[in-house]
Amino acid sequence: MSVVLAVVDAGSLSAAARRLNTPLATVSRKVSELEAHLRTKLFDRSSRKLVLTEAGGAYVAACKRIIADLVEAEHAASGQYAAPTGELVITAPYSIGRLRLIPILREFFEVYPDIDIRLVLSDRLVSIGPLLSVDRLLEDQIDLALRIGELPSSSLMARRVGSVRQVVCASPEYLATRGTPQTPDDLAGHDCISFDELLARDLWTFGPGRTPIVVRSRLIVSNPEAARDAAQAGVGITMVFSLLVEEALASGALVTVLDEFRPPALPVHLVYTAGRYLPIKVRAFLDFATPRLRAGLRQ
Repeated sequence: MSVVLAVVDAGSLSAAARRLNTPLATVSRKVSELEAHLRTKLFDRSSRKLVLTEAGGAYVAACKRIIADLVEAEHAASGQYAAPTGELVITAPYSIGRLRLIPILREFFEVYPDIDIRLVLSDRLVSIGPLLSVDRLLEDQIDLALRIGELPSSSLMARRVGSVRQVVCASPEYLATRGTPQTPDDLAGHDCISFDELLARDLWTFGPGRTPIVVRSRLIVSNPEAARDAAQAGVGITMVFSLLVEEALASGALVTVLDEFRPPALPVHLVYTAGRYLPIKVRAFLDFATPRLRAGLRQ
């Protein structure tokens, strides 16, 4: 079953073999043996990419439930639901993870010396998107995900820990030279700085019901930290989360503009799977981190 799930996730036998560090012939044989046992085809091999048959889709859905139950049973047997021990895998957007989550960890480690944490920080994971599914969290062995934005309906559990707000900002030097925009439409005459993961390159949104504004992104960078630094250097105007520019705003290196047009604050949640058992390491982190994150994510 695990091999079949790996093939589905990877999209091909060869990719699954590389991911499992297993010979391709072994992966192919296991899939064929399972199909022979079930007396049905799980995959349509007529196309260049493996495609699940109708029977295969139903079987894979059942496999995921069975594997999840097995993982829970193993955790219960090994004591992970009885004592706060083991590794905790957490994902978070880079900025919030660095500025709000990491400062919490030192005290957490002092209180829970037998829990280790693998923290995956990436702005590719900032939105709720495809990662936020029970299957995806289980397959990637993620215990907790810190996510920004409204949550879709799902069987995942979520605990709100605060909110974040986007601000439009630039350096005083840039604004002295180019002028201060009075409305979002004025951005059309300015040099804007966008970043790949959070903002469309040519469209900035200022909240529900407002028409997205077409901007000229003179500079596109890979992350919001670089966008902030470029704005501070006088390159142009950018839109980032306020927590990322707190120090620059306090020092006067950056100033906000268009404050009356700010988009509404976005909720921030800790998201986790809702199995029959909640590992005590997850419960420990939720109870420890929630009040501290709320204190640092007030809007």
